[in-house]
Amino acid sequence: MADDRELSFDLPSVGRKKMSASFDGGRISSDGRVMVLAQAERRLGLADRLAALIADRRDDARVMHPVASILRARILAIACGYEDANDLDSLRRDPAFKLACGRLPDTGADLCSQPTMSRWENAPTLREIIRLTGAMVDVYCASYAAPPAAVTLDISWALTSVVQSVPIEPTTENFPFSEWRMTTSSPEAG
Repeated sequence: MADDRELSFDLPSVGRKKMSASFDGGRISSDGRVMVLAQAERRLGLADRLAALIADRRDDARVMHPVASILRARILAIACGYEDANDLDSLRRDPAFKLACGRLPDTGADLCSQPTMSRWENAPTLREIIRLTGAMVDVYCASYAAPPAAVTLDISWALTSVVQSVPIEPTTENFPFSEWRMTTSSPEAG
């Protein structure tokens, strides 16, 4: 059987530039945008900041993927349009995603799998979720020269036609919530 990668052919030239197609590119990715997103994530320190807020109860001797690495892979996958955790089963070997997560494409360890991702999506406690939300609001507010006077988070896990206002400190009785209003304040100059 012939190796399909050896097949190549010429295409019509464009602007006097010779064009050809071949299939010997090696491991390639269609998600080059992930590198730009990774740079933004690292500048914000988002995955590391969020990972510090989630207790890691795993046995250190058996940990293959630190929490920050798991969160970084999930954040970048969602930002690239991969909304389901099962997409990580194919993305875990993608060279661009591996680079974006600080791993070498060919020799670096693969990213976490879908079962690992699913366990971590369900691992945070209610208190950790509240802290994670606060950290994300802090990152958002820090993107302004002066903190905004109010921030409205519209967080919905189900389609609903009724908007429910909930106090700033959700409890198990009023969680999940549809809308969370928060007012930020800055120190008065004086």
